[in-house]
Amino acid sequence: MLGVTDLPTYLAGLVLIVLLPGPNSLYVLSVAARKGVRAGYTAAAGVWCGDAVLMTLSAAGVASLLQANALLFGIVKYAGAGYLTWLAFGMLRAAWEMWRTRRDRADAAETPVAPAAGERPFRRALVVSLFNPKAILFFVAFFVQFVPESNPAMGFVVLGAFAQLASFLYLTALIFAGARLAAAFRRRRRLSAGATSVAGVLFLGFAVKLSLASA
Repeated sequence: MLGVTDLPTYLAGLVLIVLLPGPNSLYVLSVAARKGVRAGYTAAAGVWCGDAVLMTLSAAGVASLLQANALLFGIVKYAGAGYLTWLAFGMLRAAWEMWRTRRDRADAAETPVAPAAGERPFRRALVVSLFNPKAILFFVAFFVQFVPESNPAMGFVVLGAFAQLASFLYLTALIFAGARLAAAFRRRRRLSAGATSVAGVLFLGFAVKLSLASA
């Protein structure tokens, strides 16, 4: 169907994988909550570009190379785990600063939650996407199973289009959900600090998960 091996199974698996929490979706949600819908879509664009790169690499045979080369896969996964850990500690530092200054911000109800200094949502989301453990395992272990040998180019295009469409719909929902949370974060400094702390802990969890992944 559409040049793809067992399309219904792929779509079912794709929906389940997209809905699983991951660093991509969490980062887009946090950007939308702190900076609004436009910034959320900027971060989402980084995710889509990162996923496109991973799809292209998978089509070029890099997925098979990672599966066959334990050293290369180890380099990729530990580099990704290190980057996610760095992001996690940045979030935890920001949360600590919010907790420490929460009593000093009497005007918190009128002041937006400050974004991280020098943060570039597109670039950061792109790197997070490239080192996203869920995406790496998806394209290495799941995605390539549904590419037909008879017409692999068409298979990759169709599979990639469905993956990007699912990601667009899901991240759009998260962006508007995050924008609704922004008002609550501006009013309640403790809520913002707590949410940032949880995000930091989750990113640490993603780093551990990636470091324990196997090709």
